[in-house]
Amino acid sequence: MLTSSFLRSKLIEGAKITQFDELPLSSQSKNTIKLIAIYGKLQIFVGYNLTTNKNSIMIESIQELLQKEAQAVLNIPVTDAYERAVELIVEQIHRRKGKLVTSGMGKAGQIAMNIATTFCSTGIPSVFLHPSEAQHGDLGILQENDLLLLISNSGKTREIVELTQLAHNLNPELKFIVITGNPDSPLAHESDVCLSTGKPKEVCALGMTPTTSTTVMTVIGDILVVQVMQQTGFTIGDYSKRHHGGYLGEKSRKLCEK
Repeated sequence: MLTSSFLRSKLIEGAKITQFDELPLSSQSKNTIKLIAIYGKLQIFVGYNLTTNKNSIMIESIQELLQKEAQAVLNIPVTDAYERAVELIVEQIHRRKGKLVTSGMGKAGQIAMNIATTFCSTGIPSVFLHPSEAQHGDLGILQENDLLLLISNSGKTREIVELTQLAHNLNPELKFIVITGNPDSPLAHESDVCLSTGKPKEVCALGMTPTTSTTVMTVIGDILVVQVMQQTGFTIGDYSKRHHGGYLGEKSRKLCEK
């Protein structure tokens, strides 16, 4: 809120002010806020241009968003479920030569796709299976020793729940890991391993758009990738054989030459 001292400094020196009507900045929708000073019957309007403060307000907002997202990452529950998930991935894919099949709908599906490609480049053969396409023949990609990694913030996404049912109908022994914000959901209870995101609040103004939830999903995926790399002894030489192009390909080859 702008103060009477600010208004006083803007008025003609020596004027006697008997009353101030102060308006909070947050109540204004325009770039200019007007404060009214009443001197007897005379109303004096003092304009205050907020244009110069726009950038600082945005910077403060960005800093607040970053803090909320960072805190959401720090609040991810760290349990022994991670050990079980890593061991399951190592056992099914690294030792038994199966593959990791990730899946999710909407924004969660995009995260699942990213996790699959990251695992591929680090020695764990992985593919993304779209849950809708799975119902039209793509379910056939599942083979013996494969492992499902499913992502659903609610833990009850219809297409994902149906995917687990169809997958178990194809192979009753198929195991799956779930990343969810709802560890009490049916999907979580049916999983072999459940990794909770901590169910953070979305930072978007509506509280609806997947923002913070997808951030923590990505981080959980990164944790799994890094831990599996450590367990399998994945080296820079192994990486260079899988990643030939671009800056990372060139960098990995140079590191191998040292």
